[in-house]
Amino acid sequence: MGLGGISIWQLLIILAIVVLLFGTKKLKGMGSDLGGALKGFKDSMQGDDDAKNIEKKEQEDTDAAQKTEKKDESKL
Repeated sequence: MGLGGISIWQLLIILAIVVLLFGTKKLKGMGSDLGGALKGFKDSMQGDDDAKNIEKKEQEDTDAAQKTEKKDESKL
Protein backbone atom coordinates (compact mmCIF):
# COMPACT_ATOMS: atom_id res chain seq x y z
CA MET A 1 0.00 0.00 0.00
CA GLY A 2 1.11 3.53 -0.73
CA LEU A 3 -0.26 6.86 0.35
CA GLY A 4 -3.66 6.55 1.96
CA GLY A 5 -4.39 3.16 0.47
CA ILE A 6 -3.38 4.16 -3.08
CA SER A 7 -0.74 1.96 -4.62
CA ILE A 8 2.11 3.06 -6.85
CA TRP A 9 0.37 1.59 -9.91
CA GLN A 10 -2.75 3.64 -9.28
CA LEU A 11 -0.65 6.79 -8.93
CA LEU A 12 1.12 6.03 -12.21
CA ILE A 13 -2.22 5.52 -13.98
CA ILE A 14 -3.50 8.84 -12.62
CA LEU A 15 -0.28 10.55 -13.73
CA ALA A 16 -0.61 9.07 -17.23
CA ILE A 17 -4.21 10.30 -17.49
CA VAL A 18 -3.21 13.81 -16.37
CA VAL A 19 -0.39 13.91 -18.94
CA LEU A 20 -2.78 12.74 -21.67
CA LEU A 21 -5.40 15.34 -20.73
CA PHE A 22 -3.14 18.37 -20.38
CA GLY A 23 -0.02 17.50 -22.36
CA THR A 24 3.54 17.92 -21.22
CA LYS A 25 3.91 21.52 -22.45
CA LYS A 26 0.92 22.75 -20.49
CA LEU A 27 2.02 20.86 -17.37
CA LYS A 28 5.49 22.37 -17.69
CA GLY A 29 3.99 25.84 -18.04
CA MET A 30 1.75 25.32 -15.02
CA GLY A 31 4.73 24.09 -13.02
CA SER A 32 6.85 27.10 -13.91
CA ASP A 33 3.95 29.46 -13.12
CA LEU A 34 3.48 27.80 -9.75
CA GLY A 35 7.21 28.00 -9.06
CA GLY A 36 7.26 31.69 -9.97
CA ALA A 37 4.29 32.37 -7.70
CA LEU A 38 5.95 30.56 -4.81
CA LYS A 39 9.20 32.45 -5.38
CA GLY A 40 7.34 35.75 -5.42
CA PHE A 41 5.55 34.85 -2.21
CA LYS A 42 8.81 33.86 -0.55
CA ASP A 43 10.49 37.08 -1.66
CA SER A 44 7.63 39.20 -0.35
CA MET A 45 7.74 37.40 3.00
CA GLN A 46 11.44 38.22 3.45
CA GLY A 47 10.55 41.87 3.77
CA ASP A 48 11.93 45.21 2.76
CA ASP A 49 15.46 44.46 3.92
CA ASP A 50 16.10 42.30 0.89
CA ALA A 51 14.60 44.93 -1.41
CA LYS A 52 16.99 47.52 0.06
CA ASN A 53 19.92 45.12 -0.37
CA ILE A 54 18.95 44.51 -3.99
CA GLU A 55 18.68 48.24 -4.68
CA LYS A 56 22.07 48.81 -3.04
CA LYS A 57 23.64 46.04 -5.15
CA GLU A 58 22.11 47.46 -8.33
CA GLN A 59 23.45 50.92 -7.45
CA GLU A 60 26.93 49.49 -6.83
CA ASP A 61 26.80 47.68 -10.19
CA THR A 62 25.72 50.90 -11.92
CA ASP A 63 28.52 52.87 -10.25
CA ALA A 64 31.08 50.25 -11.24
CA ALA A 65 29.85 50.31 -14.84
CA GLN A 66 30.10 54.11 -14.93
CA LYS A 67 33.66 54.03 -13.58
CA THR A 68 34.60 51.49 -16.26
CA GLU A 69 33.09 53.70 -18.97
CA LYS A 70 35.02 56.73 -17.70
CA LYS A 71 38.28 54.75 -17.78
CA ASP A 72 37.54 53.63 -21.34
CA GLU A 73 36.75 57.21 -22.41
CA SER A 74 39.97 58.55 -20.90
CA LYS A 75 42.01 56.00 -22.88
CA LEU A 76 40.62 57.35 -26.14
